[in-house]
Parts: sequence; structure tokens; C-alpha cells
Amino acid sequence: MHKSSISAGVLVLLTLPALAQNKMKPEETEVWEPEPRAVTTSPDKAPSDAIALFDGTSLDQWVSKKDGSSPAEWTVAEGAFTVVKGKGDIQTKQEFTDYQLHVEWKSPTEIVGKGQGRGNSGIFMQGLYEVQVLDSYGNRTYSNGQAASLYKQRIPLVNATKPPGEWQTYDIIWTAPRFNADGILISKARVTVIHNGVLVQNNVELDGPTEYIGIPKYKAHGAGPIILQDHGNPVSFRNIWIRPL
Repeated sequence: MHKSSISAGVLVLLTLPALAQNKMKPEETEVWEPEPRAVTTSPDKAPSDAIALFDGTSLDQWVSKKDGSSPAEWTVAEGAFTVVKGKGDIQTKQEFTDYQLHVEWKSPTEIVGKGQGRGNSGIFMQGLYEVQVLDSYGNRTYSNGQAASLYKQRIPLVNATKPPGEWQTYDIIWTAPRFNADGILISKARVTVIHNGVLVQNNVELDGPTEYIGIPKYKAHGAGPIILQDHGNPVSFRNIWIRPL
């Protein structure tokens, strides 16, 4: 009898939430505010709320990284711009924290070199964290240094690289690291990368800024520019836009 009464009591308790839900009205779980703002999209254009970092005509939104103020000296032609060897990295005039970034790039049609010497450039988030640009089509190099790697840190899930001379796309979702008032790391940087429509970095966590030699280590910082690397190869870029989040 005692066992039976306990079972019955448990049954009653278990059915109470279900009974309460049956008495609820649909509108009691509807949330109307805030209302998401409208953003218009088109296959050939950036979202209506995006900032155009390159519109196909000039590098007005970019400066030389050497001093942060001189004009960017890469060449602009036919709706794209191309790295000029020896002119140095370029960076955006604006600084950003969290964002969605769209970049289209193309490695040179003429194949010169191999490994890291072939179609090499890079896109640096906040000026510190590199998403590698490389001709990785039939071009073996270390896996954490190939196209779409988080350089020297995270290997892409797959190699989605197109042949040299074909335009490629990176869609990058960037979440900046957070630091407290004392400069202590609270949360690491995270990034998702879609390469030519293929997910290759799935919300991965970074160990710190990109290092060519040594182990990454965080140091407190704020917003930073987007930097494009002059690695000596004539890599081209076009249709670059960003949506701060």
C-alpha cells in the first residue's frame, strides 16, 4: 500500500506541468518586442546594412599599415585590387570588434612557387588573427597553414579551394576576445569561416593572436582594423563588405 501511494503521488506531480500547459493560451508564449529590423539582400549585392570596404573603384577605405595613414598603394583595375609586392600590408581606416565579413579573392593564374610561396596572402581580424589566403589547389603545405586555416592554429575541416585564377569567397563570422578591466582574458576569440559556400571552421576558439614562430598568447586589446597581407604574391581581392554585430 505504501509503495502504491508513492507511485500515485509521483504520477500526479508528473502530470501537473502538462495540465498547466493545456491551460495556457498560444499568445502567452509569443514575444513581439524587440522587432528585428529589416535588411534587404540580393545575390549580387551586399546586405543593405553592410559597410562597403571595397566597391570596385578605389581603396579610399584603406591605408598603408606602415604608418596607418598613407594611401594604400596596391593596384585597382576592372573592379578588383591586387597586391603589389613590396608595398606592404594595407588596413581599413575603420576599426571593428564583432562582425560578419565577406571577402572575395583570387590567386594568380600563373603558378609560381609552391607551398607557402604560391598565392599567399592573409586576412587579419582586428589586425591580429589571420585567416590564411593561399593557393591550396593541388598545392600541399602544412595543414594549419593552408587556405582557410586559422594560421598555425586551426586546420580547416576540408579543402574547398578552387583552381588558380578563379574567384573564391570567404564569409567570416568573428567574435572578438573579451578582457576585464585588469586586462585579464574573460573569453577567447571565436570564428566561423565558410569557404566557397562550404563550412570549414565551425565556431572555433583561438589560443591568441597569430604567431609565425612560437605559441599564441593573449594580450588585452580593443577594436582593430581588417588587415590584408602583402606576402609578395599578386593576389587579387574584390567585393569586400562588413556587418558589425
